[in-house]
Amino acid sequence: MGYKSMKSDFFIALTQLASERHLPKEQVLEAIEMALASAFKKDYPDSADNISVTLDPNSGDINVYSLKTVVEEVSDPSIEIQLTDAVKLQPGLSVGDEFKTSEPLSHNASRIAAQTAKQVVLQRLREAERERLYEEFYQHKDTVMSGVVEQVDPGKAVIIELGRAQAVMPGDEQVYVERYRKGQRTKVFVVDVRNSAKGPAIIVSRSHPDLLKRLFEIEVPEINGGVVTIQAVAREAGSRSKIAVSTTQDGIDPVGSCIGVRGNRIQSIVNELQGEKIDVVQWDSDPKVFISRSISPSEVLHVELAQGEPTATVVVPDKQLSLAIGKDGQNARLAARLTGWRLDIKGHAEWEVIRKEMEEAMALQKAAEPEIPEEVPVVAEAVSEALDDSSNATILEEKIEETVIATTDEPPISKEDEDAILEALILEEEQSETVSEQLDESLSIDELDEFTIEDLEEMDDINNGNLEFPQLGQNAGLIRFAEDIVEENERTGSSRRRGSGRSNNQRRSKGSAR
Repeated sequence: MGYKSMKSDFFIALTQLASERHLPKEQVLEAIEMALASAFKKDYPDSADNISVTLDPNSGDINVYSLKTVVEEVSDPSIEIQLTDAVKLQPGLSVGDEFKTSEPLSHNASRIAAQTAKQVVLQRLREAERERLYEEFYQHKDTVMSGVVEQVDPGKAVIIELGRAQAVMPGDEQVYVERYRKGQRTKVFVVDVRNSAKGPAIIVSRSHPDLLKRLFEIEVPEINGGVVTIQAVAREAGSRSKIAVSTTQDGIDPVGSCIGVRGNRIQSIVNELQGEKIDVVQWDSDPKVFISRSISPSEVLHVELAQGEPTATVVVPDKQLSLAIGKDGQNARLAARLTGWRLDIKGHAEWEVIRKEMEEAMALQKAAEPEIPEEVPVVAEAVSEALDDSSNATILEEKIEETVIATTDEPPISKEDEDAILEALILEEEQSETVSEQLDESLSIDELDEFTIEDLEEMDDINNGNLEFPQLGQNAGLIRFAEDIVEENERTGSSRRRGSGRSNNQRRSKGSAR
């Protein structure tokens, strides 16, 4: 059931209010409904939590309902209704649903209720206005906006009017060479938009590198259309900036597009930044080429890239060394920021000295390193293989010759030395066989008659452990070369040959007798 509680003039006023505050009519009507509900709650404290107000924007009718909760058994009739009764009035309801009573409440609001409604309307409208402003300016984040300087505090923040909201430009976002005055129109970059109780807090900047980027997007249609792309920006606000651009289409000059005819495009940006110098360079995927271009306006002779780290040495003519570095190192610093490489700028004469020192150091290092042959044959292996077939002296001689030639640069061994080496190796083999035969040898009863005192002494030496076996020295296990064997046998060869020959002859004679 509805009734008229307000005249049409009131709705006209509300519509005008919505227009002034740039709020949609639906949002204003919602605020009114909430305000009327608060007013009726003041007059009906017992039903404060279950009052609903609906407003018809076309007719102006206000309907006030009492909300009740659907339950199985009613304990409080003012706020609850039984399920069976609710289904009869509104089919489809279940336990826990809200039910609107069909009986309208009295509309005789008190003065306190009317004042409460007024405050609620104003509060809701302010909240709605702040929320709408926040959403509007949040869309402009990371963009350039034009505003008017409203208030200037030297050394502090500058207040800039941006239409229906005010922005704040802190001291660290200002350009140190710029002077701001009240009423001055300027372009600012929206850094951040925050929602607060007093409305949206908008932070703007004049020193941000993206301000330069956004100004180029505004002034250069090719950038806005995607034909020219801004790859990197390096800026020292108020002094100098560098910007790297590339193109996605063949036949397009990205640098010329940014500069414009007679520099008209870049000149407008320079004027907006109050005389800040801007260098436009073409980006390249090759680091050497890109670094060379970033050092502009200086000429670059050579770029040397370091291994494993983003460091490059840039060689320039000696006369242009100061130009490449720039005032207080500004040009080199901006080039490093633009490319992302650590740059070490050298003059040509200084670089030649450094290069020669590096070449000499590398030559000395290479000379100090020993040459390791790819394959080092082992003499002992070749000798052992040859001893397996001692009768074939030719094979032994060939293996010795091949091994010696492969392992040393000295002159080849003579025929006499090879014969001495062969004789020494065969002698060592016979001595080892003699020891083994002596250990394994046993005499029968029939051989006792031929046994001499010398043979008995030899047997006693074997049984008592007095037989001298070859002793391993400190060089045991090492590679023995043929020359060492010859020298060793020259020292002890005469005595060993005499003794060994006598023992072998005796053994041969005994064996033949048996």
